[in-house]
Amino acid sequence: MITKNPRINVTFEEATANVLSQLAHQEHQSVASLVRELTLEALEMREDFYLSQVAEKLDKEGVKTYTHDEAWNDEA
Repeated sequence: MITKNPRINVTFEEATANVLSQLAHQEHQSVASLVRELTLEALEMREDFYLSQVAEKLDKEGVKTYTHDEAWNDEA
């Protein structure tokens, strides 16, 4: 079978596989769809965490701030 998206095989402990199966059944979706959805959510959370760390490093007290209009004013 040819598919445009790469496939990744993941092995879970039986207890975890059972939880995933039950949750997928409750949400009326396949286990594969559920795992894909949960993986994408986890990646978003990691990205948010990383970006918040970057923002904290860049955040400094006492610096001049600009309003939206000041930032986009061509005359500045």
